[in-house]
Amino acid sequence: MLPPTAINEGEPVTPRPSATVLLVRGREPWELLLMRRPGGADFAPDAYVFPGGTVHEDDHAFADEIRAAAVRELFEEVGILLARQGRSFARDADAARLRSLLSEGASFAEAMRRLELTPAFDRLVMFARWVTPALLRRRFDARFFLARMPAGRTVHAQEGEVVDWLWTAPGEALRNPGLTLVYATRAVLESVADAADSNQLFARARRLKEVPTVEPRMVQTASGWEVVRD
Repeated sequence: MLPPTAINEGEPVTPRPSATVLLVRGREPWELLLMRRPGGADFAPDAYVFPGGTVHEDDHAFADEIRAAAVRELFEEVGILLARQGRSFARDADAARLRSLLSEGASFAEAMRRLELTPAFDRLVMFARWVTPALLRRRFDARFFLARMPAGRTVHAQEGEVVDWLWTAPGEALRNPGLTLVYATRAVLESVADAADSNQLFARARRLKEVPTVEPRMVQTASGWEVVRD
């Protein structure tokens, strides 16, 4: 249920381009990384969500701004860097150097360039697109990507932005009453929970000829506003 303050009574707000990453660990069984936002967050306070966020100006420095946002947000929020230095995949030491440059004031694009790191866009497999209902004040045009957790990497949660994180199977997350899930997170978990193993999950996404766009709408009920899909 949504609070009345979330509803926009004026002209619809233009959705902000954004990217979300389902980071996958293991093959069979397999798990996803969920992170919990702080209680005072502007979006999804106290909820467990996938790493992600909106496209920033800095992301335009790369060939694919949406995938650039996915790589940047995944790194900024949980410290997992999908990048290469030449033919070698980035390791924790590279991530530490990148964090150091960012703490000194460098932009993400500049820090990547100085470390001769290239975003590994090929590691991102898009499988869904969600557009926030027109009646909401905060709207996003979110692309959802699958990505495998690189071997030997360590989660490094961003202080202040992430208050908890966990690896969980989709079905377990859906059954766990201790996890607060927003509508889109729950729906996406439901859409991937039937994959027997992660290879099947990625293969199914790669076979998509056209990535489906989900555009839920708002319905006012006796108990308040609800998000529904046709």
